[in-house]
Amino acid sequence: MPTYELSVILRQMSRPDMVATLKRTATAIFNKGGIIRKLDNLGTKPLPFKTSAHGLVHRTGSYFVFRFDTPPAVIDDLDEEYGRDVDIIRKRIYRADVSQQEEITCTLHEELLPPAYRKDVQKMIATAERNKTKKVFQYNTGLDYYPFQK
Repeated sequence: MPTYELSVILRQMSRPDMVATLKRTATAIFNKGGIIRKLDNLGTKPLPFKTSAHGLVHRTGSYFVFRFDTPPAVIDDLDEEYGRDVDIIRKRIYRADVSQQEEITCTLHEELLPPAYRKDVQKMIATAERNKTKKVFQYNTGLDYYPFQK
Protein backbone atom coordinates (compact mmCIF):
# COMPACT_ATOMS: atom_id res chain seq x y z
CA MET A 1 0.00 0.00 0.00
CA PRO A 2 1.37 3.43 -0.89
CA THR A 3 1.88 6.16 1.69
CA TYR A 4 -0.27 9.29 1.55
CA GLU A 5 -0.34 12.60 3.42
CA LEU A 6 -3.62 14.23 4.37
CA SER A 7 -3.29 17.89 5.27
CA VAL A 8 -6.36 19.19 7.07
CA ILE A 9 -7.43 22.58 8.35
CA LEU A 10 -10.11 22.32 11.02
CA ARG A 11 -12.37 25.16 12.08
CA GLN A 12 -11.64 26.84 15.40
CA MET A 13 -13.28 24.79 18.16
CA SER A 14 -12.77 23.59 21.71
CA ARG A 15 -10.29 20.82 22.46
CA PRO A 16 -12.90 18.03 23.04
CA ASP A 17 -14.61 18.87 19.75
CA MET A 18 -11.24 18.88 17.98
CA VAL A 19 -10.39 15.46 19.42
CA ALA A 20 -13.76 14.13 18.27
CA THR A 21 -13.16 15.47 14.75
CA LEU A 22 -9.66 13.94 14.61
CA LYS A 23 -11.06 10.60 15.81
CA ARG A 24 -13.75 10.77 13.14
CA THR A 25 -11.09 11.52 10.51
CA ALA A 26 -8.87 8.67 11.73
CA THR A 27 -11.68 6.11 11.92
CA ALA A 28 -12.60 6.89 8.31
CA ILE A 29 -9.06 5.88 7.33
CA PHE A 30 -9.22 2.73 9.50
CA ASN A 31 -12.63 1.73 8.14
CA LYS A 32 -11.32 1.88 4.58
CA GLY A 33 -8.44 -0.47 5.44
CA GLY A 34 -5.75 2.15 6.05
CA ILE A 35 -3.00 2.38 8.64
CA ILE A 36 -2.06 5.73 10.19
CA ARG A 37 1.70 6.12 10.54
CA LYS A 38 1.96 9.63 11.98
CA LEU A 39 -0.20 12.57 13.07
CA ASP A 40 1.36 16.05 13.27
CA ASN A 41 -0.31 18.99 14.96
CA LEU A 42 0.96 22.19 13.33
CA GLY A 43 -1.01 24.42 15.70
CA THR A 44 -3.82 26.92 15.47
CA LYS A 45 -3.00 29.85 13.21
CA PRO A 46 -4.85 32.59 11.39
CA LEU A 47 -5.70 31.59 7.84
CA PRO A 48 -3.87 33.48 5.07
CA PHE A 49 -7.22 34.84 3.91
CA LYS A 50 -10.77 34.50 5.13
CA THR A 51 -12.27 31.29 3.84
CA SER A 52 -15.88 30.31 3.36
CA ALA A 53 -16.69 26.65 3.97
CA HIS A 54 -20.07 25.00 4.62
CA GLY A 55 -21.83 28.37 4.77
CA LEU A 56 -19.53 29.94 7.40
CA VAL A 57 -16.63 32.38 7.11
CA HIS A 58 -13.45 31.24 8.86
CA ARG A 59 -10.44 33.38 9.82
CA THR A 60 -8.47 30.93 12.01
CA GLY A 61 -7.93 27.20 11.80
CA SER A 62 -6.09 24.26 13.33
CA TYR A 63 -3.59 22.61 11.01
CA PHE A 64 -2.99 18.82 11.09
CA VAL A 65 -1.11 16.38 8.86
CA PHE A 66 -1.94 12.67 8.78
CA ARG A 67 0.58 10.27 7.25
CA PHE A 68 -1.09 6.97 6.39
CA ASP A 69 -0.98 3.88 4.16
CA THR A 70 -4.07 2.84 2.25
CA PRO A 71 -5.07 1.24 -1.06
CA PRO A 72 -5.24 3.76 -3.94
CA ALA A 73 -8.88 2.92 -4.74
CA VAL A 74 -9.98 4.32 -1.36
CA ILE A 75 -8.58 7.85 -1.82
CA ASP A 76 -11.60 9.18 -3.73
CA ASP A 77 -13.96 7.87 -1.05
CA LEU A 78 -11.93 9.52 1.71
CA ASP A 79 -11.79 12.81 -0.19
CA GLU A 80 -15.58 12.77 -0.64
CA GLU A 81 -16.20 11.91 3.01
CA TYR A 82 -13.91 14.69 4.26
CA GLY A 83 -15.56 17.13 1.88
CA ARG A 84 -18.89 16.51 3.61
CA ASP A 85 -17.49 16.98 7.13
CA VAL A 86 -18.58 20.42 8.42
CA ASP A 87 -15.62 20.71 10.81
CA ILE A 88 -13.03 20.46 8.03
CA ILE A 89 -12.35 23.77 6.26
CA ARG A 90 -9.72 22.54 3.79
CA LYS A 91 -8.37 19.09 3.04
CA ARG A 92 -5.83 17.81 0.57
CA ILE A 93 -4.50 14.27 0.03
CA TYR A 94 -1.01 13.91 -1.44
CA ARG A 95 0.99 10.86 -2.37
CA ALA A 96 4.03 10.88 -0.06
CA ASP A 97 7.39 11.10 -1.79
CA VAL A 98 9.31 7.91 -1.01
CA SER A 99 12.67 9.42 -1.99
CA GLN A 100 12.43 12.00 0.81
CA GLN A 101 12.03 9.37 3.50
CA GLU A 102 15.38 9.01 5.15
CA GLU A 103 16.51 5.82 6.81
CA ILE A 104 17.17 6.42 10.49
CA THR A 105 19.96 4.28 11.82
CA CYS A 106 20.54 4.76 15.50
CA THR A 107 21.73 2.39 18.14
CA LEU A 108 21.18 2.45 21.86
CA HIS A 109 24.93 2.77 22.36
CA GLU A 110 24.99 6.05 20.38
CA GLU A 111 22.02 7.43 22.31
CA LEU A 112 23.61 6.65 25.67
CA LEU A 113 26.76 8.62 24.84
CA PRO A 114 27.04 12.14 26.30
CA PRO A 115 25.90 14.78 23.78
CA ALA A 116 29.43 16.04 23.13
CA TYR A 117 30.47 12.60 21.82
CA ARG A 118 27.52 11.94 19.51
CA LYS A 119 28.18 12.22 15.77
CA ASP A 120 25.12 14.33 15.01
CA VAL A 121 25.93 16.80 17.80
CA GLN A 122 29.54 17.07 16.61
CA LYS A 123 28.25 17.79 13.11
CA MET A 124 25.99 20.58 14.46
CA ILE A 125 28.91 22.10 16.41
CA ALA A 126 31.11 22.05 13.30
CA THR A 127 28.38 23.77 11.29
CA ALA A 128 28.00 26.45 13.97
CA GLU A 129 31.76 27.04 14.03
CA ARG A 130 31.80 27.53 10.25
CA ASN A 131 29.02 30.11 10.46
CA LYS A 132 30.73 32.16 13.21
CA THR A 133 32.99 34.09 10.85
CA LYS A 134 31.64 37.59 10.37
CA LYS A 135 31.78 39.16 6.94
CA VAL A 136 33.11 42.71 6.77
CA PHE A 137 31.52 44.99 4.19
CA GLN A 138 33.98 46.43 1.69
CA TYR A 139 33.20 49.36 -0.53
CA ASN A 140 33.84 48.51 -4.18
CA THR A 141 33.54 52.01 -5.59
CA GLY A 142 37.25 52.54 -6.28
CA LEU A 143 37.16 55.78 -4.30
CA ASP A 144 39.25 56.34 -1.22
CA TYR A 145 36.32 57.96 0.59
CA TYR A 146 32.63 57.19 1.13
CA PRO A 147 30.67 59.40 -1.36
CA PHE A 148 27.42 59.48 0.66
CA GLN A 149 26.69 61.06 4.02
CA LYS A 150 27.12 58.75 6.99
